[in-house]
Amino acid sequence: MKNATWIFLLAGLLAACASESPKEAPKQPASATTVQQPVAAAPSPAAPLSTDPLNDPNSILARRSTYYPFDVSVVQQDDLALVTAHAKYLSEHPDRKVRLEGNCDERGSAEYNLGLGQRRADGVKKLLMAGGAKESQIESVSYGKERPKLTCHAERCWKENRRTDIVYQP
Repeated sequence: MKNATWIFLLAGLLAACASESPKEAPKQPASATTVQQPVAAAPSPAAPLSTDPLNDPNSILARRSTYYPFDVSVVQQDDLALVTAHAKYLSEHPDRKVRLEGNCDERGSAEYNLGLGQRRADGVKKLLMAGGAKESQIESVSYGKERPKLTCHAERCWKENRRTDIVYQP
């Protein structure tokens, strides 16, 4: 008899847990006075935002300066990937333009540093063009020693000032 009671209780629990599918409510015709509530759509997965890689701080394109040893105008091995990435970006975005700004540290005459800064900017320009950018997209200028990043009179500042900046035009 105990088994029969357990079976009866178990059957009752199962019957209580069983659910019927809800019946659809009859549709009412829409009238001028009836306002239909919009059906809430299931949230869609967030679509990845297509952001310009120039604005992505995790992209190599966020870096915009090449650096040089003292009295050198050849782009260094450490910066080749950076210049190559910018060349690829420019080749894929023919409407974008850059100004290459050659800079030097404070040592040397103003005339010498203007020439060195121009050679630095022109060196980056040649690499950008070799990577697919068009000459019409690139302007190169030299500021010599007139626009230092840092103004102390030591190597730690000088090495920041020996650079070519890649400046995208609006």
